[in-house]
Parts: sequence; C-alpha cells; structure tokens
Amino acid sequence: MTKIDWYILKKFLTSFFFTVLLFTMIVVMIDFSSKVENFVESEISRSEILLQYIPNFTLFMYGLLFPLFTLIAVVFFTSRLANNSEVLSIFNAGVSFGRFLRPYWVGAIFIAILHTISINYLVPEGTKTRLYLERVYFGKDKDEGKQRNIHLFINEDTKAYINFWRSRDSSIRGFRLERMQDHELVELLKAASAKYQAEEGKWRLSNYEMRTFNGPEETLVIGKGDQLDTLIDLHPSDFIDYKDQQASMTTGELLTYIGKQKRRGAGNTAKYEAELWRRSAEPISVLILTLIGVAVAARKVRGGMGMHLAIGILLGALFLIFSRFAIVFAAESALPALLSIWLPNLLFGSVAAYLLFVAQR
Repeated sequence: MTKIDWYILKKFLTSFFFTVLLFTMIVVMIDFSSKVENFVESEISRSEILLQYIPNFTLFMYGLLFPLFTLIAVVFFTSRLANNSEVLSIFNAGVSFGRFLRPYWVGAIFIAILHTISINYLVPEGTKTRLYLERVYFGKDKDEGKQRNIHLFINEDTKAYINFWRSRDSSIRGFRLERMQDHELVELLKAASAKYQAEEGKWRLSNYEMRTFNGPEETLVIGKGDQLDTLIDLHPSDFIDYKDQQASMTTGELLTYIGKQKRRGAGNTAKYEAELWRRSAEPISVLILTLIGVAVAARKVRGGMGMHLAIGILLGALFLIFSRFAIVFAAESALPALLSIWLPNLLFGSVAAYLLFVAQR
C-alpha cells in the first residue's frame, strides 16, 4: 500500500461513514414522523423509544442499505477525484486501472466484513427487540402461523396432528400422536384437548385415549374426564410464525430452525432460506457495487459529480428493486431460493464487468 493507496482508502471510508450518517439521520426522522402518532397513543415509554426502538431501527436500516451506501460513497469521492484531475494524474504516472482498484478492493472487503458481522448477528438481535416493541405496542406483525389441520413430525418415528391451535392460551383442540417402529404403528395417543404448562414444560391432555400395539395384541387406556401430563417435544413457539420473524434470527438460529422444520416436514421454510441466502449474497453485493461505482465515476464527464451521482443512485435503486423482488420470489417459492437471491449479483456482476472493460479503454 503506497501513499496514494492510503489516500484513496481514507477518502473511501470517510465518504462511506459520512453517507451512512447522513442517510441514517434522514431515514430515522422520516420513520419517527410516520410513527409519532403510535408513540403518543401507545403505552411505550420514552426510554424504550430512545434506547431500544430508534437504535435498533437504525441497525435495521444499516443492514438493509449498506450496499447502496457503499455505491454512493464510491461515486461521490471518486467523482471528486476525477473532476480535480487526480485520477488522470494517477494514470499518467503509469498506474494501471487494475492497480488503481487496489485501495477500493481493500475498502470494499473491510465494509463487506463489517456488513457480514452486522447482518448475521447484530442486526437480527436488534430486529428481535424492535419487532417485539411493534407487536406489543403497535399491534404489527401478527402471527401468520398455521392454526388448523397441522401435520408435523416430532422426530423421524413420531408424527403429530393438531386440529386447531390457539396461541392465546397455548392450547390445542383435537390432538393425535402416532409412534411408528419398523414402519408399523406401535402407539396411538389421542386427546380432545391439550394445554401447555409453561412452568413444567409439559402438555396436559384432557379426555385422552391411549392405544399400544404389540403385533396382534392391543392395549387400550381410556381417560375420559381425566387429565394426563406428558412430555412431548413440542413448544408453543413451533406454531408461531410472525411476518418478519426470519429477520430477527441470527444465522445460527436460522440454520437450527430450518433444519428442525425440514425434519418435521413443515412447508414454511422458504422465507427463512431466502433470508439465509440473502446474508451470504449481500457482502458480495458490496464488492460488485464498489466496482460499478469506480467504473462510473473514474472518468471526467460533462455534468461532473451531479451526473455521476445520478447514475450511481439510479443503479443503486435498480439493484435494491431487483434484490427486493428476488427475496419475494424466493419467499414465495416462485424460484429456488439460491438462484433467486443470487440473480441480482449475477446480473449486476455482468454490468460491473462490462463497465470496467469500457473504463479501462
């Protein structure tokens, strides 16, 4: 790294954090003004607004717009370098375009690493708190989990059926549990109702019927009017599926949840897989948009910085639109999650390669 490399890198990071600060202030003010009525009418306290909601909303915006911030920062300071003929002087000194990109690569990799840590751990933890406050005080993000005719596997040999789940009091109407062994039914447990006992971590079955099978022999136990407390590997959280629940899970929690749901045969993993792949794709987006920004802004053009910023913001907006559509397609299983989430990177990576080829000429 030479002095000119450090000079460009310093400009890059300074412009990036300035862009982050500027846009954060604007977005937070817009969000606050749109929710001020909710703040006034709800019972949320000032400390919860100032110390929990606003900081965590800010983290959420960071996670959402980091690639766009990077593009704008690169276009902004590179355009200034070009307009001041600094880029031309660097090339006249015999520096190749590939060598000129070195400090940009270093800055982009640093931001990508920062973004990776944020979207995998920091942002989900903040989103968890923010969504909790919105659910409690603003009544948003209602539970979208399935409530009727639920089929799932407790483990590979045990299947459960729930006729109706009521989240208000963690109760079930119409419960059935089947345990298989060597592809044969060995135990059948039915209950008219069941209720989760949080303190004990058990389910209390009412009006139950238990059948066990040992070849041709059958044992029947009828508990009409009786109750039975039993341990079942089910938890009320298994039936809850908030609208943006996937965004509030760290990557470790996402992997655990997806694996658990697939083992149980649940079909609600698409949006969770889309979120998981998004977190792997966005750091690469930072690198791609950095290259696009350099290719757009490194050449001095009529219109100067204004023209460069306009092009940069347009490309960034298109990238965000494609990314949002990709997430929707993946969440709705319209396309395979991996292909859908990485499609914007493939498309804009091609754009970056073309722009860099033209810029070198």
